[in-house]
Amino acid sequence: MDAFVTSAAGVRVPGILYGTAWKKADTARLVGTAIRAGFRGIDTACQPKHYDEPGVGEGVASCLGEGLARSDLYLQTKFTSVSGHDPARIPYDPAAALRDQVAQSFAASLRNLRTTYLDCLVVHSPLTTPAQTLEVWRAIESIIDTGGVRQAGISNCYELETLRELYLASRVKPAVLQNRFYADTGYDRDLRTFCRDHGILYQSFWTLTANPQVLSHPTVIELASTHRRTPAQVLFRYLTQAGAVPLTGTRSEAHMQEDLSIFEFELDSSEREAVARLLW
Repeated sequence: MDAFVTSAAGVRVPGILYGTAWKKADTARLVGTAIRAGFRGIDTACQPKHYDEPGVGEGVASCLGEGLARSDLYLQTKFTSVSGHDPARIPYDPAAALRDQVAQSFAASLRNLRTTYLDCLVVHSPLTTPAQTLEVWRAIESIIDTGGVRQAGISNCYELETLRELYLASRVKPAVLQNRFYADTGYDRDLRTFCRDHGILYQSFWTLTANPQVLSHPTVIELASTHRRTPAQVLFRYLTQAGAVPLTGTRSEAHMQEDLSIFEFELDSSEREAVARLLW
């Protein structure tokens, strides 16, 4: 079973990504551990408030040359607007035009991650106005034109009309939508449908933490027992079979191995329908 998917932009994306938010001083060690465990996709952000992007670069660098090349990895980071930063630690000139902020953030990410290109650059969240969001998107399109970024996406976008407007207005179409996966947004059902219909990869984060009621539901417990897996593996596997790419931020090497092994089993159609009913 293939543990990779190919985006509409033609980029090969691992079916599960390792998320690096809130890892702080442990970032480099945990990224190295995740890659050595088998993760080939790393998600981060050029946002010192919540991410240690240089630590991600250190962790990646520690693994290269061990039979692993940069091209074997999928590195995804984010441009965060001024409002999402600690004012004392903004990695670009906050007084610059949005286009220049994106360029400066992108350059910082290349330095931090010790790479010459990014596999995906994500707008961390929609900006205050659609016009500002589109201005940032245009700047990313320009970087894609020069080969610095392979594809682009948007995160924390919970209004279908916001995504639809961006899709219609953009020249380079969004390849990724990354959102919290939880009941408060109805599990993004309409957004996930739009993504499926328009070739956008839906990435889920907060997938386990936000859904204890799903993980403890008798249906999921029974499926876990049937497949000799954990409830977390069942939920992750359901999502991958539904076309989503989940993120996991575990600090446990044992859990890393469990997360990677979700591609060793499959849920049949009736089992998938049973899980889907819990996410309605």
